[in-house]
Amino acid sequence: MTDTIDLKIKSGGQWLISPVANTKVFCRETFTEDHQDIDAMIQEFAKDRILPNVEAIDKLDKDLSLKLLREMGELGLIGVDAPEEYGGTDLDKITSCIVIEGISRGGSPSFSCTFSVQTGIGSMGIVFFGTPEQKQKYLPKMMTGEWVGAYALTEPSAGSDALSGKTTAVLSDDGKHYILNGEKQFISNGSWADVFTVLVQVDGDKFSGFIVDRDTEGFEIGAEEKKMGMKGSSTTPLIFTNAKVPVENLLYKVGKGATIAFNILNTGRYKLAAACIGGSKLGIEHAIEYALNRRQFGQPIANFDAIKGKIADMTVRVYAADSMLYRTVGLIQDTIDELDKSDPDYYKKMGEAHERFAIEASMAKVFGSETSNLVVDEALQIHGGYGFIEEYPLARAYRDDRINRIWEGTNEINRAINTGYMMKKVLMEEISLRDYLKGVKEFLATESPDIEEDLFQSEKFALESAKRLASMVFHEALCEYGQDLKHEQQLSEALADIFTYIYTAGSVISRARQSQSSNGISNMSSVIARIFTAESLLEVKSLSNICLNKIFMDTVPENFNDTVFQLESRMTLNTDTISLKQSLADFMYTQNNYPF
Repeated sequence: MTDTIDLKIKSGGQWLISPVANTKVFCRETFTEDHQDIDAMIQEFAKDRILPNVEAIDKLDKDLSLKLLREMGELGLIGVDAPEEYGGTDLDKITSCIVIEGISRGGSPSFSCTFSVQTGIGSMGIVFFGTPEQKQKYLPKMMTGEWVGAYALTEPSAGSDALSGKTTAVLSDDGKHYILNGEKQFISNGSWADVFTVLVQVDGDKFSGFIVDRDTEGFEIGAEEKKMGMKGSSTTPLIFTNAKVPVENLLYKVGKGATIAFNILNTGRYKLAAACIGGSKLGIEHAIEYALNRRQFGQPIANFDAIKGKIADMTVRVYAADSMLYRTVGLIQDTIDELDKSDPDYYKKMGEAHERFAIEASMAKVFGSETSNLVVDEALQIHGGYGFIEEYPLARAYRDDRINRIWEGTNEINRAINTGYMMKKVLMEEISLRDYLKGVKEFLATESPDIEEDLFQSEKFALESAKRLASMVFHEALCEYGQDLKHEQQLSEALADIFTYIYTAGSVISRARQSQSSNGISNMSSVIARIFTAESLLEVKSLSNICLNKIFMDTVPENFNDTVFQLESRMTLNTDTISLKQSLADFMYTQNNYPF
């Protein structure tokens, strides 16, 4: 298993059958100086301009939120994903995530939502699919924050089944307008937006996108929703009653709404992961500060082993989420970098590049949002009763976090996307699963490696075993159910989790190996990698057994079971995770922040 320099994995899912750490992956330790400078700038902005205004933002202070948005426009941070000729700065997708993550360090998920919609789903449809005239009309003012954007897909009767929406568009008799009728629901930035990307049915069955101006005749914005959290962001329904939208505001082509929607959502998913990671790092810092200062039984509660376990678990999980996010965005950016910027369809092809990594984007969304859920829950628990009191930040964070597992596609939908796309890639032989499985016997014939050869040799070997087990389970599921696997939702979700653990563990190992020479805390990166890999492989073993019992109806064939047993024995790492977590927590206390 020698390393190569090639970063160009052309399509998602290939990591399942590729050697662990065989390629260098993009990660925080490979940030350029420009990345680091922008990271420092945005964190300073979050600390100076957002954090002191959290309470005011949470009271739905429109003027304040839009003032902050315009300030970010002046810094060029709204236009990271937009072309320079239309007021953007046209930076890479890594920078886009750095900005979203940094904003979230300001402690206001509400403002993070406002900003993320503006820079993501609210404008990316125009960036990817707009005509030059549409881009010239809308993007310059959106990039400064003068105009606010929103994205309208969800309807009262069409949430996860978004393509079943009933909002319609019919071409007027004079051919100058499309007449829209229907209602959209849960629209972020709804009452503040000037420009809306709206997905509707043309002629009853041609799902299509339109750009709708706020002052469009027949278009009405409903009242603000009374939400559990995210109280400082605008969320409203939209009502269309014979709304007259000019034909020139058709986005892309009639019938291309699904392409628009899903390409936008792919960007929204990994950006949401970035937001969750930024908020999680802040949550860890709150937890550490409180644990060091809160005294019980004559000493800081930070000294108690149970608290150390919580601090370590949060740190490991956030490091893992961070690792897999930037690995994913690095792969997307590598693919974008190969495109010809002079191509008139450059931005459409950029959208297609995102779709090639829809699996990884969905994984990042699920893992990131469930990581932030773990962090806010454990951080609040460390605060005890004070965590339940509004003057402390965790109560708000707890409420605000819950939506992350619902929007940008529920985590259930994203798990279905994960397994569904993997299935498609295997059936189309984009992933050579059968060829990979032919080598299982040969792999089992090899001896366990000398652990002194490589710092993570044991972890890599165990993960290689897990990949083969996962591939066997997935292959049997496909053989048993074929295309109907998508209807076996519990099985499909278990497979999605297996894939996610494998992809994330590989990301963590690769990042930890690369960090050995790039920072002064490499030892702790190694500790994290050992903990995460050991615990992830236990999950993979458990989930694999659940899947096999379903596939074979409780009776796994003996010869197949023997192979499973051999692979599982090679996946078992005798890692003292408790002692490692104790040392990691002690290190985090000395840092008094999240240092990775």
